[in-house]
Amino acid sequence: MAGQVLPHDVHGSGPERVLVIHNWFGDRSSFDPVREHLNGDDFSYAFLDCRGYGEAIDTDGDFTMEEVAADALAVADHLGWETFSVVGHSMGGKAAQLMLLDAPARVRSIIGVSPVSAAGFPLDEATWELFAGAADNPGNRRAIIDNTTGGRHGDAWLDVMVKRSLERSSAAAFRAYLDSWSRTDFHARVDGNPVPVLLVAGAHDPALGAEAMAATWLRWYPNARLEVLDDAGHYAPEEAPRELAAAVEGFLTR
Repeated sequence: MAGQVLPHDVHGSGPERVLVIHNWFGDRSSFDPVREHLNGDDFSYAFLDCRGYGEAIDTDGDFTMEEVAADALAVADHLGWETFSVVGHSMGGKAAQLMLLDAPARVRSIIGVSPVSAAGFPLDEATWELFAGAADNPGNRRAIIDNTTGGRHGDAWLDVMVKRSLERSSAAAFRAYLDSWSRTDFHARVDGNPVPVLLVAGAHDPALGAEAMAATWLRWYPNARLEVLDDAGHYAPEEAPRELAAAVEGFLTR
Protein backbone atom coordinates (compact mmCIF):
# COMPACT_ATOMS: atom_id res chain seq x y z
CA MET A 1 0.00 0.00 0.00
CA ALA A 2 1.33 3.42 -0.96
CA GLY A 3 1.34 5.89 1.89
CA GLN A 4 0.75 9.60 1.97
CA VAL A 5 2.83 12.22 3.76
CA LEU A 6 0.44 13.55 6.38
CA PRO A 7 0.74 16.60 8.66
CA HIS A 8 3.51 16.13 11.19
CA ASP A 9 6.14 18.04 13.12
CA VAL A 10 9.56 17.14 14.48
CA HIS A 11 10.66 17.79 18.05
CA GLY A 12 14.40 17.73 18.70
CA SER A 13 17.40 17.31 16.43
CA GLY A 14 19.21 14.30 17.87
CA PRO A 15 20.50 11.28 15.93
CA GLU A 16 18.11 8.80 17.56
CA ARG A 17 14.92 8.99 15.49
CA VAL A 18 11.42 8.14 16.72
CA LEU A 19 8.04 8.17 14.94
CA VAL A 20 5.04 8.73 17.21
CA ILE A 21 1.51 7.51 16.38
CA HIS A 22 -1.44 8.70 18.46
CA ASN A 23 -4.43 6.88 19.95
CA TRP A 24 -8.07 6.48 18.86
CA PHE A 25 -9.36 9.45 20.87
CA GLY A 26 -6.69 12.04 20.12
CA ASP A 27 -4.51 13.49 17.38
CA ARG A 28 -0.80 14.21 17.67
CA SER A 29 -1.50 17.02 20.13
CA SER A 30 -2.30 14.34 22.72
CA PHE A 31 1.48 14.05 23.17
CA ASP A 32 1.94 17.78 23.85
CA PRO A 33 2.30 17.27 27.64
CA VAL A 34 5.19 14.85 26.99
CA ARG A 35 7.25 17.16 24.81
CA GLU A 36 8.69 19.34 27.57
CA HIS A 37 10.20 16.23 29.15
CA LEU A 38 11.92 14.92 26.00
CA ASN A 39 15.64 15.15 25.26
CA GLY A 40 15.85 16.98 21.95
CA ASP A 41 19.64 16.85 21.84
CA ASP A 42 19.84 13.06 21.64
CA PHE A 43 16.50 12.32 20.00
CA SER A 44 14.34 13.50 17.10
CA TYR A 45 10.63 12.77 17.46
CA ALA A 46 8.22 12.98 14.52
CA PHE A 47 4.61 13.36 15.69
CA LEU A 48 2.03 12.72 12.97
CA ASP A 49 -1.72 12.91 12.54
CA CYS A 50 -3.59 9.89 11.21
CA ARG A 51 -6.09 10.46 8.42
CA GLY A 52 -9.30 11.91 9.81
CA TYR A 53 -7.53 13.49 12.80
CA GLY A 54 -5.94 16.84 13.66
CA GLU A 55 -4.60 18.67 10.63
CA ALA A 56 -5.49 15.61 8.52
CA ILE A 57 -9.13 15.64 9.63
CA ASP A 58 -10.35 16.23 6.06
CA THR A 59 -7.99 13.72 4.44
CA ASP A 60 -9.90 10.88 2.79
CA GLY A 61 -8.91 7.27 3.24
CA ASP A 62 -9.91 3.75 4.16
CA PHE A 63 -9.09 4.47 7.82
CA THR A 64 -7.31 1.19 8.54
CA MET A 65 -4.23 0.28 10.54
CA GLU A 66 -2.54 -0.77 7.30
CA GLU A 67 -3.09 2.73 5.94
CA VAL A 68 -1.75 4.33 9.13
CA ALA A 69 1.39 2.19 8.86
CA ALA A 70 1.90 3.10 5.20
CA ASP A 71 1.41 6.80 5.90
CA ALA A 72 3.87 6.71 8.79
CA LEU A 73 6.46 5.07 6.55
CA ALA A 74 5.83 7.79 3.97
CA VAL A 75 6.56 10.41 6.62
CA ALA A 76 9.81 8.62 7.49
CA ASP A 77 10.76 8.62 3.79
CA HIS A 78 9.93 12.31 3.55
CA LEU A 79 12.19 13.04 6.51
CA GLY A 80 14.98 10.90 5.08
CA TRP A 81 14.88 8.53 8.05
CA GLU A 82 16.20 5.14 6.97
CA THR A 83 15.87 3.57 10.42
CA PHE A 84 13.86 4.63 13.46
CA SER A 85 11.90 3.44 16.48
CA VAL A 86 8.13 3.73 16.70
CA VAL A 87 6.01 4.85 19.65
CA GLY A 88 2.38 3.79 19.29
CA HIS A 89 -0.34 4.71 21.77
CA SER A 90 -3.31 2.33 21.94
CA MET A 91 -4.41 1.78 18.31
CA GLY A 92 -1.07 3.32 17.29
CA GLY A 93 0.61 0.29 18.81
CA LYS A 94 -1.17 -1.98 16.38
CA ALA A 95 -0.12 0.20 13.45
CA ALA A 96 3.48 0.14 14.70
CA GLN A 97 3.51 -3.64 14.35
CA LEU A 98 2.34 -3.42 10.75
CA MET A 99 5.20 -0.99 10.10
CA LEU A 100 7.53 -3.66 11.47
CA LEU A 101 6.06 -6.26 9.14
CA ASP A 102 6.20 -3.91 6.15
CA ALA A 103 9.72 -2.61 6.82
CA PRO A 104 11.52 -4.96 9.24
CA ALA A 105 14.98 -3.61 8.40
CA ARG A 106 13.92 -0.05 9.24
CA VAL A 107 12.07 -0.42 12.56
CA ARG A 108 14.69 -0.62 15.29
CA SER A 109 12.31 -0.99 18.21
CA ILE A 110 8.68 -0.50 19.24
CA ILE A 111 7.38 1.30 22.31
CA GLY A 112 3.73 0.51 22.91
CA VAL A 113 1.81 2.80 25.27
CA SER A 114 -1.24 0.84 26.45
CA PRO A 115 -0.99 -0.70 22.98
CA VAL A 116 -3.56 -2.78 21.12
CA SER A 117 -2.03 -6.14 20.27
CA ALA A 118 -1.70 -7.78 16.87
CA ALA A 119 -4.75 -9.88 17.76
CA GLY A 120 -6.95 -6.82 18.13
CA PHE A 121 -9.27 -6.24 21.06
CA PRO A 122 -12.37 -8.45 21.18
CA LEU A 123 -15.46 -6.70 22.54
CA ASP A 124 -18.69 -8.25 23.79
CA GLU A 125 -21.94 -7.04 22.22
CA ALA A 126 -22.72 -4.37 24.82
CA THR A 127 -19.18 -2.99 24.80
CA TRP A 128 -19.12 -3.01 21.03
CA GLU A 129 -22.28 -0.90 20.95
CA LEU A 130 -20.70 1.53 23.44
CA PHE A 131 -17.53 1.86 21.36
CA ALA A 132 -19.26 2.02 17.97
CA GLY A 133 -21.74 4.59 19.29
CA ALA A 134 -18.88 6.79 20.51
CA ALA A 135 -18.39 8.04 16.95
CA ASP A 136 -21.48 10.24 17.28
CA ASN A 137 -22.24 10.25 21.00
CA PRO A 138 -20.05 12.37 23.30
CA GLY A 139 -21.50 10.56 26.31
CA ASN A 140 -20.11 7.27 25.03
CA ARG A 141 -16.68 8.82 24.59
CA ARG A 142 -16.80 10.16 28.11
CA ALA A 143 -17.83 6.79 29.56
CA ILE A 144 -14.99 5.00 27.76
CA ILE A 145 -12.36 7.51 28.86
CA ASP A 146 -13.64 7.45 32.44
CA ASN A 147 -13.62 3.65 32.58
CA THR A 148 -10.20 3.18 31.01
CA THR A 149 -8.62 5.62 33.46
CA GLY A 150 -10.10 3.85 36.47
CA GLY A 151 -12.71 6.52 37.23
CA ARG A 152 -9.98 8.60 38.86
CA HIS A 153 -10.45 11.95 37.10
CA GLY A 154 -12.96 14.71 37.70
CA ASP A 155 -15.47 16.31 35.37
CA ALA A 156 -13.14 19.09 34.20
CA TRP A 157 -10.46 16.64 33.01
CA LEU A 158 -13.00 14.41 31.30
CA ASP A 159 -14.63 17.43 29.64
CA VAL A 160 -11.30 18.48 28.13
CA MET A 161 -10.55 14.98 26.85
CA VAL A 162 -13.98 14.57 25.24
CA LYS A 163 -13.98 18.07 23.74
CA ARG A 164 -10.57 17.60 22.16
CA SER A 165 -11.55 14.20 20.83
CA LEU A 166 -14.67 15.56 19.17
CA GLU A 167 -12.89 18.58 17.71
CA ARG A 168 -9.84 16.71 16.42
CA SER A 169 -11.37 13.60 14.85
CA SER A 170 -13.96 13.05 12.15
CA ALA A 171 -16.80 10.76 13.14
CA ALA A 172 -16.36 8.70 9.96
CA ALA A 173 -12.67 8.04 10.60
CA PHE A 174 -13.24 7.40 14.30
CA ARG A 175 -15.88 4.77 13.54
CA ALA A 176 -13.92 3.10 10.72
CA TYR A 177 -10.69 2.77 12.71
CA LEU A 178 -12.59 0.81 15.37
CA ASP A 179 -13.16 -2.10 12.98
CA SER A 180 -9.50 -2.16 12.01
CA TRP A 181 -7.85 -1.96 15.42
CA SER A 182 -10.31 -4.14 17.29
CA ARG A 183 -11.32 -6.87 14.84
CA THR A 184 -8.31 -7.71 12.66
CA ASP A 185 -5.88 -10.38 13.87
CA PHE A 186 -2.36 -10.86 12.50
CA HIS A 187 -0.62 -12.09 15.63
CA ALA A 188 0.67 -15.24 13.87
CA ARG A 189 2.78 -12.95 11.69
CA VAL A 190 4.56 -11.33 14.65
CA ASP A 191 4.90 -14.38 16.91
CA GLY A 192 8.60 -14.81 17.71
CA ASN A 193 9.72 -11.50 16.19
CA PRO A 194 13.03 -10.49 17.87
CA VAL A 195 12.54 -6.71 17.69
CA PRO A 196 13.11 -4.99 21.07
CA VAL A 197 9.77 -3.91 22.54
CA LEU A 198 8.88 -1.77 25.55
CA LEU A 199 5.31 -1.95 26.79
CA VAL A 200 4.18 0.94 28.98
CA ALA A 201 0.90 0.21 30.76
CA GLY A 202 -1.05 2.26 33.24
CA ALA A 203 -1.76 0.64 36.60
CA HIS A 204 -5.35 1.93 36.41
CA ASP A 205 -6.11 0.73 32.86
CA PRO A 206 -8.64 -2.14 33.08
CA ALA A 207 -8.57 -2.77 29.33
CA LEU A 208 -4.93 -2.74 28.21
CA GLY A 209 -3.04 -3.06 31.45
CA ALA A 210 -0.40 -5.53 32.63
CA GLU A 211 -2.65 -8.60 32.33
CA ALA A 212 -3.50 -7.83 28.72
CA MET A 213 0.18 -7.29 27.91
CA ALA A 214 1.10 -10.64 29.48
CA ALA A 215 -1.56 -12.46 27.46
CA THR A 216 -0.53 -10.97 24.12
CA TRP A 217 2.59 -8.93 23.46
CA LEU A 218 4.78 -10.62 26.06
CA ARG A 219 3.86 -14.04 24.65
CA TRP A 220 4.73 -13.16 21.08
CA TYR A 221 7.76 -10.87 21.32
CA PRO A 222 10.70 -12.62 23.06
CA ASN A 223 12.56 -9.32 23.56
CA ALA A 224 9.62 -7.44 25.08
CA ARG A 225 9.48 -6.06 28.59
CA LEU A 226 6.79 -4.30 30.56
CA GLU A 227 6.87 -1.13 32.63
CA VAL A 228 3.80 -0.13 34.67
CA LEU A 229 3.13 3.52 35.48
CA ASP A 230 1.54 3.79 38.92
CA ASP A 231 -0.24 7.08 38.29
CA ALA A 232 -1.75 6.39 34.87
CA GLY A 233 -4.68 4.67 33.27
CA HIS A 234 -4.99 4.33 29.50
CA TYR A 235 -3.85 7.88 28.69
CA ALA A 236 -0.28 8.06 29.97
CA PRO A 237 0.70 11.00 27.71
CA GLU A 238 -1.83 13.17 29.56
CA GLU A 239 -1.83 11.43 32.94
CA ALA A 240 1.90 10.81 33.53
CA PRO A 241 3.88 12.65 30.82
CA ARG A 242 7.14 12.95 32.76
CA GLU A 243 7.16 9.28 33.70
CA LEU A 244 6.29 8.23 30.16
CA ALA A 245 9.11 10.31 28.67
CA ALA A 246 11.58 8.81 31.16
CA ALA A 247 10.45 5.28 30.33
CA VAL A 248 10.71 5.82 26.58
CA GLU A 249 14.14 7.45 26.63
CA GLY A 250 15.49 5.04 29.23
CA PHE A 251 14.55 2.16 26.96
CA LEU A 252 15.92 3.76 23.82
CA THR A 253 19.17 4.70 25.53
CA ARG A 254 19.72 1.13 26.69
